[in-house]
Amino acid sequence: MSEYIPKKDREFVAKRANYCCEYCQMPQRFSLFAFHVDHITSLKHGGKTELSNLAFACGFCNGNKGTDLGTFLLNELAIIRFFNPRVDNWNLHFEIVDAVIYGKPQIGEATIKIFQFNEIERVLERKLLAGGGYI
Repeated sequence: MSEYIPKKDREFVAKRANYCCEYCQMPQRFSLFAFHVDHITSLKHGGKTELSNLAFACGFCNGNKGTDLGTFLLNELAIIRFFNPRVDNWNLHFEIVDAVIYGKPQIGEATIKIFQFNEIERVLERKLLAGGGYI
């Protein structure tokens, strides 16, 4: 399900994110594909098309997230919500060591699991960019 997002709002969301994916922190300028404006809480779950519910996301993160809000980790009875860039601090939920992103609390772990931050291609891309001083 999608809803039209005005160009001025798309531009605001991208600028607010410093033109980087708000989930994995990949800079848009190094992507071959356009980034997306993601509904953090999807429309089907009652999310609104308003700036407080929009995030700038690379295609990998947005595609893997889909309309999901969270996932199961070890305890199959407890759903852990995903990182929300409007209310959560990235550095409190994640750390990068040698281009691998690690989750600090369970929110970070759940986000990494579903968004697939550490697929080999994504890690190699981060290593190349870090080696060149770009991230």
